[in-house]
Amino acid sequence: MNSYPLLLIRLRRVNTLSVKKKWLIYVCLWVLVWLGLPLHPAQAQKTYQIGTDVTYPPFEFANEQNQYVGIDIDILKAIAKDQHFRVNIKPLGFNAAVQSLEAGQIDGVIAGMTITPERKQKFHFGDPYFKTGVIMAVSQKSKIKGFSQLRHQRVALKTGTAAATYANSIKAKYGFKTVTFDDSNNMYQDVVTGNSVACFEDQPVMQYAIKHKTPLKIVTAPANKGQYGFAVQKGRNADLIAKFNVGLKHIKANGTYQKIVAKYLGAQANKTQTGKSNLEDRSFWGLLKQNQTALLNGLGETVWLTVAAIFFATIFGLIFGLLGVVPNKFCQGLSTTVIYIFRGLPLLVLALFIYTGIPSLTGQKIPAFLAGIITLTLNEGAYIAAFVKGGIDAVDPGQMEAARSLGLPFGKAMRRVILPQGIRIMVPSFINQFIITLKDTSILSVIGLLELTQTGKIIIARNLEGFKVWTIIAVIYLIIITLLTWLSNWVQRRTNA
Repeated sequence: MNSYPLLLIRLRRVNTLSVKKKWLIYVCLWVLVWLGLPLHPAQAQKTYQIGTDVTYPPFEFANEQNQYVGIDIDILKAIAKDQHFRVNIKPLGFNAAVQSLEAGQIDGVIAGMTITPERKQKFHFGDPYFKTGVIMAVSQKSKIKGFSQLRHQRVALKTGTAAATYANSIKAKYGFKTVTFDDSNNMYQDVVTGNSVACFEDQPVMQYAIKHKTPLKIVTAPANKGQYGFAVQKGRNADLIAKFNVGLKHIKANGTYQKIVAKYLGAQANKTQTGKSNLEDRSFWGLLKQNQTALLNGLGETVWLTVAAIFFATIFGLIFGLLGVVPNKFCQGLSTTVIYIFRGLPLLVLALFIYTGIPSLTGQKIPAFLAGIITLTLNEGAYIAAFVKGGIDAVDPGQMEAARSLGLPFGKAMRRVILPQGIRIMVPSFINQFIITLKDTSILSVIGLLELTQTGKIIIARNLEGFKVWTIIAVIYLIIITLLTWLSNWVQRRTNA
């Protein structure tokens, strides 16, 4: 029942308002009734964090405006609209998305994920929304026509996919070797360049890639047929799965689902999806011009990660570097242990442990950017601590003895005599570490940070110009590193003057 008439009746009983004020309120309320506006403000729609892949067209990829589109994305957004909730799409990559879901970092995953018994043990799937099957593709000039010709050959796979699982299940039977990649484009290119003789992929994904000029051909019928599903963590977000299932039925009934699929895989898909992409300039300059905004955003994220990480890593390194030279065995042991652990751990392992491992144990989410900063701080800080300790140790021990003989306490002697000399020794190493930190940010793409490397993967997923895009990104890195090298040389000259 509309609440406005009831409010008007109550308003008549209020005697404290003047006649003019009552009439003004009457008029405003009747206008609202006439417009059909609700009395109560609309309840805020719940927003879910949804992880997805970054390079899996036509199911998810970024368009020319760097907006995420594709069958999966459009279906989920149509369901969200139908069921009155919001989604925040997080392009993490398939492996990172699945691990983030396990750790509770996100609410759901839609990434062309085939429903399998193994995955059902960990995740709760909604109703299947797309049928698929695994095929094998080879280069256009290849004479391979079946699995029996793969013996002693190398086959390319994409990590964590149902296609990779199927290939690994038959490789002993047919005697081929496998190599894995984190994204589809690199897998395709490995076959195109001849490093691998074939790759395994989901049928619609490979059909889309071939349609968009990837020089491969499909040589087998679909096998291991399955269905894609939307997944949440078991025991959580049951309401989201319920909304997904109801919304999926609705969009299938009203024709929205069929329109979405036809948009990407139908007869007009090449025109409606890629728009002007086939007519765009695919030269180096053309690609740079078309993607300059995305590249600048990725570069900005890289620089911001580097600056923030080197700031905290410097503090971390100074603390544990100085602990390593104080005359206390416990402090020296603590410094040595910290340096040993965080220098010994691979950066990729450390990033995944912080982003997915810790939340799995604590139940507390860690934002990807914060996880990246912590990762770089611990890893780069350990190296800074090592050269801080080494720089101080490189100062002639007689300097400390002379300072102490003059009556200076240890702290003041270190601050006034030793550190000024040690800093001159540390400066080149510090600038070099800044350069290393800049390059190490590329590893953080594994946890979904949209830095320069991840941006490159996203652009390549759209235009499949891997060589040219990676060349552009390599040049950007080289320019920045060259500038930092010049800075290092200038600072070194100034400190030695």
